[in-house]
Amino acid sequence: MQDIGISDCPMPEPFRGKIGLTVFLAWLFYLGFVTRVMFAPLMPEIEKDLGISHGQAGSLFLMISVGYLLAPLCSGLISSKIYHRGTLNVSAWLIGLSLIPVAFVHSIAPLRMFLLIIGLAAGIHLPSAIATITAEIRKEDWGKALSVHQAAPPLSFISAPLIAAMFMQWFSWRGVLLIWAGLALLSALLYTFRGIGGDFPGQLPGPENVKIILSKPSFWIMVLLFAMAMGGNAGIYAMLPLFLVNEHGMALSNANTLIGLSQISGLLIMFAAGWITDRFGQKPTMVFTLLTAGIFTVLLGLVNTQWLRIIIFIQPALLSSFFPGAFAALSRIAPPSMRSVSSALGPPTSFMIGGGILPSVIGYMGETRSFAAGIILAGSFMLIGPFLIFFLRLGQYDDESGC
Repeated sequence: MQDIGISDCPMPEPFRGKIGLTVFLAWLFYLGFVTRVMFAPLMPEIEKDLGISHGQAGSLFLMISVGYLLAPLCSGLISSKIYHRGTLNVSAWLIGLSLIPVAFVHSIAPLRMFLLIIGLAAGIHLPSAIATITAEIRKEDWGKALSVHQAAPPLSFISAPLIAAMFMQWFSWRGVLLIWAGLALLSALLYTFRGIGGDFPGQLPGPENVKIILSKPSFWIMVLLFAMAMGGNAGIYAMLPLFLVNEHGMALSNANTLIGLSQISGLLIMFAAGWITDRFGQKPTMVFTLLTAGIFTVLLGLVNTQWLRIIIFIQPALLSSFFPGAFAALSRIAPPSMRSVSSALGPPTSFMIGGGILPSVIGYMGETRSFAAGIILAGSFMLIGPFLIFFLRLGQYDDESGC
C-alpha cells in the first residue's frame, strides 16, 4: 500500500475556510452530471432521429453506467501519479471533449461507445473530489461540505430538462450538446489555471487495497443503499420523459419543463440535508429518506396525471436528502488513506445497478407492459433499504482524520 507522507497530506480545516474549494469541485461535478443526465430530456428526439426503440434507449443509459463502473480502474492509477487535483483536471477536459463527437453520430453503435467514454470521464471525478473534501475539511463539517458538493445532482436534474426545453426551440439535440461541450471546455480551462485543493496522491486500487474494501460487509450494504437511491433518482429520471410522453400524453416541452421545475425541491432540501445529517446522524437520515422516497416512487407509477404532478415534486426532495449522509457514511467504513478507493469502487457499482440496469429494465417493461410497472418495481426495491441499514457498521475510523 502506498504511504502518504505528512507533508503531502493537508491539515483539515473548518468548512468556512474551504467554501471556495468546495464550490469549485461542486461546479465540476455539476458539469459532468448534466452531461450524463442531459440525454434523458433529449431521448424522445434521439429516438426519432436515430430510429431506435424504448429498450434501445434504455440501453444507452446502461452504457454510461458501464463507463462509470470502469472509472475506478483509471481513477486510482491517475490520482496516484498526478494527485487528486490532476485527476479532477483530466475529468473536466475529457467531459467536454467527449461530447463533441456525440453530436455527429447517425447510428446507435458509435453513440454507445461515446456514452461509455462520457461515463468514464464523469466517474473519475467523484473519488478524488470526496477524498479532497474529507481530507481538507474537518470531520465535524463533512455533512455541510458534502451537501454543497452533492447539490450538483439535484441542480443537474433541474437544469438539464430546462436547458433542453429552452435550446431545442432553436437547435436540434445535436446543437444542444455542442453548446454544453463549449461550456464544459471553458470550465476545464479555468480549472487548469485556477484550480485548488487535492495536492496529494490517491491510492492505487490494487489487489491488496481492493481486497480490504471488498471484505467489509458494510461496504456492500452501502453499495446496495446507493443503488436504491440512484435508481429512484437517476434511474427514474432517465426514463421519466418517455413515461410522461408515452403514457400520460404530455408534449415533450411540457414534460421537460415539469421535470425540471420538480427538481427544485431536491435542490432546496439538499442544503438543509447536510445540517440535518450532522444533527441526527447518518443512519437515521438514510432510513427516513429511503423509506419515504420508496413509498412515493411506488405512488409515482400508480396515480393519475393530476396526482402525478404533485408526487413528482415530492419524491426528488426526499431522495436528495439521502446523499450527504450516505457519502459521509461511506467515508467512515475505511481508513482515511483508502477513502478514495472506497469512493472509487462503491458509487460506480451502485450507479451500474440503479442508473444503468434499472433504466434498461424500465425501458424493456415500457415495451412489453408499461413504464409505470417498471417505476413501481424501482420503488419496491428502495423499500428494502431501511432494513439493510440496521446491519450497517460505521465509526471504525472516527479517530483518524486527514488523507
